[in-house]
Amino acid sequence: MTLTIDRLNVWYGSVQILYDICFSIRDGEILCVIGPNGSGKSTLIKTLAGIIEPKSGIISMNGVELSQYSRNEVAKKIGYVPQDFQYLSSSTVLEAVILGRRPHVQWTLKPQDLEIVDTAMEMLNITSMAEKMLTELSGGERQRVFIARAIAQKPEYYLFDEPTSALDIRHQIDVFSMIRTITRSGKGSVFVAVHDLNFAYHYADRVILMDKGRIIAQGTPDEVMTRDHIISVYDVPMQFITTDAGQYVVPDWIQAEKTEQYHQGEQ
Repeated sequence: MTLTIDRLNVWYGSVQILYDICFSIRDGEILCVIGPNGSGKSTLIKTLAGIIEPKSGIISMNGVELSQYSRNEVAKKIGYVPQDFQYLSSSTVLEAVILGRRPHVQWTLKPQDLEIVDTAMEMLNITSMAEKMLTELSGGERQRVFIARAIAQKPEYYLFDEPTSALDIRHQIDVFSMIRTITRSGKGSVFVAVHDLNFAYHYADRVILMDKGRIIAQGTPDEVMTRDHIISVYDVPMQFITTDAGQYVVPDWIQAEKTEQYHQGEQ
């Protein structure tokens, strides 16, 4: 199974946002997309989720253009987790997760559907919150609910838009461990936008680096997350530290501050 994106171009009105995007999401892999704010990561994910209409290009799933599938068929195969679900604010946690089963249910939920919902809630450690309203939860708790909703959907492809942005470090690790479990167990492929370069380096099978709506590089973490690539795209001094656990990328805060002060002095 492969989700293929070929020469994708996306515009907002008269402004082009994505330029000739080409890549594929392979069966059972974690593909991370990284890049600074405004690079087009969220726009790309929303386009793959069918929220934004591309101006040109082809998105195909297992050799068939996505436009040939019904909306319900797409919903069964592609699960999307945005940074927030505003329209679910009046739901309980249980109701929000149950919505993940909607593409699979014709009339009423079957015992099997409820088992899938229970399992998803247990995976994200939110079972005790089942009767709480989403408005009562913290941002991090709500994000875990939305991820559980996607798990309950049981798609072939998961699209995560910065799923750990509102989470503390413990739950960030939990979410990425869960993402790895999904792919390693043969239950789906994951395309995830992340800000934390180290999560991308240590959890991704492949990485896409974007800047200004274009793909700068794609390949394994070692191929893409080089000193030259990272520093040129993020335009911030970085330290690349090698430990027994692998490589870590750390912003050089002192040098970055000196550089900023220098630029301010020139103005």
